Amino acid sequence: MITDPHKLVEAHKCPMSTCTAPAGSPCRTTAGKVALKYHTARFQLVPALRSELHVATPAVRHPGSAWIALPVQKLAATAVPMEIRLGYARVSTRTQEIQSQVDALEASQVHRLFQEQISTRVRERPEMKAALAAAREYRSLGAKVTLVVHEMKRLGRGALELLKVADELRDAEIELEFLTGPLEGKHDPAGHGAALFSFFAAMAESERDYIRDKTLEGQETARSKGKAIGGTKVADEDMLATAFRLREEEHLSLREIASRLVSVPERSAASTPLRRP
Repeated sequence: MITDPHKLVEAHKCPMSTCTAPAGSPCRTTAGKVALKYHTARFQLVPALRSELHVATPAVRHPGSAWIALPVQKLAATAVPMEIRLGYARVSTRTQEIQSQVDALEASQVHRLFQEQISTRVRERPEMKAALAAAREYRSLGAKVTLVVHEMKRLGRGALELLKVADELRDAEIELEFLTGPLEGKHDPAGHGAALFSFFAAMAESERDYIRDKTLEGQETARSKGKAIGGTKVADEDMLATAFRLREEEHLSLREIASRLVSVPERSAASTPLRRP
C-alpha cells in the first residue's frame, strides 16, 4: 500500500478541463470546492496507482471546503509522468463485432479505451473526438501519449480522412500505433514515423485532384444519362504498404510515390464538356 498517495497524484497538474488544478493542489469541483476524490485522468498518470478505481482526497486537504492553490512540494522520482496509451475501437454497423478489437487493445495494456459503432462516412465521431481531447490533455502535462488502434481502417478509409486525424496527432505530438496490418507498429509524427504522416498528406493531395477530375467527368455523364455518380476511394492498406516499399527500396519522394500509385486518367476531347453559347 502506498503511503500518502495524494502526494504522488499532486505532482501533476489535473488534465481535466473542468478542474485544471495546478501541481501541488487537490482537485476542485466546478463549484470551487476541494473535490472528495482525485479525478481519474489525474491519478492514472502515476504508474503505481494505474489499477486503482479512485483515490480519495485526504483529510489534510479538507475535502468539501473552499479550494485554494497550494505550493508545489518536491516529490520522489516515481511521480515523473508515464506513457499514456489510449485505445480506440470502431465498427461501422451494429451487426459488426467489436469485441475482438477491444480484447486486442486491452491486451496491449491501454490505460483508457474509447469505442463506438459509427460509419466513417459520419463527419463527427464522438468517441474519436473524446480520445483526441484526452490525448491532448495528457500531452499538455508532458506525458508521452500514444493512440492505439487495431488497424488503419479503424481510423478512416480515405486519405483525406486519415490526413485529418494524422494532422491532429502531429500537431499535438501524439504517437500512433497499429496492432496489425501492413502498417503494424508505432509511428512517431516527430521522429522515425514522420514519413507515414507526410505520406498521408501527399496521398490526400493526389486524392483531391483525382476526386475533382472524376467529379467533373461525372457531372457530364450525369447530364447525359440522368443519374449521379459517387466518389471513388483511392487509398487502402495495400497501397500504403506498397508506398513504404517504394520509399525504402527505390528512395522515391512522397510526391513521386503518390503520383505512381494514384493514376488520374486524362480526359479525352470527346469527354470535355461543351461550352454553351
